[in-house]
Amino acid sequence: MIAYKRVLLKLSGEALSGKEGHGIDSDVVEAICDKVKEIVEMGVQVSIVVGGGNFWRGLKNGKKMNDRATADYMGMLATAMNGLALQDALESRGIYTRLQTAIEMREIAEPYIKRKAAKHLERGRVVIFSCGTGHPFFSTDTAAALRAAETDSEVILLAKTIDGVYSADPKLDSSAVKYDEISYKDVLAQDLKVMDSTATALCKDNQIPLLVFAISDPENIVRAIKGEKIGTIVK
Repeated sequence: MIAYKRVLLKLSGEALSGKEGHGIDSDVVEAICDKVKEIVEMGVQVSIVVGGGNFWRGLKNGKKMNDRATADYMGMLATAMNGLALQDALESRGIYTRLQTAIEMREIAEPYIKRKAAKHLERGRVVIFSCGTGHPFFSTDTAAALRAAETDSEVILLAKTIDGVYSADPKLDSSAVKYDEISYKDVLAQDLKVMDSTATALCKDNQIPLLVFAISDPENIVRAIKGEKIGTIVK
């Protein structure tokens, strides 16, 4: 029994770097792709939006740059490297994939086209979306919300370094309370840093539920598909 037929998995670049905190940890990538393969074989249609923070974070790393847009474009290129790594790992496991980028780089990926993405999903291929929205000043969280809406995904699986949504940062505040369920309205009102406000509003307006869980245990991807109670559901 599966709880969702079509999902979008949002992976941060940091999630792919493992304990090193930068670059790509092949063991982590392989562990994640093992679980993606498992849910694909269960009949789930999967798309992935991947960040690039393990190589470059536009606003943070570009703080000394004159042009914010240039820093953001550099971050978009970083997501393409992560997308290629995921594609390679999935295809080595016999899972057909398509890498689509919001910035054209035809030698290595398809340009993002909504109808082509939907067709790939219907045919059982995993579609990896890189380069964010293709525009500066928008995060890959916003890209995830946008692509989920465009592909009619039933839920966004938001894989993070913490195991859900808390009332405060649990790494800084030991009294922080974890929510099992919370509304988008409350997330925005309490300024909880689940996703950026643009992404949160986009999910709210399009009524896309968000399941936040820890990627430190990749088995959580499978648990989410089976409808087990993990992390926090935002809806």
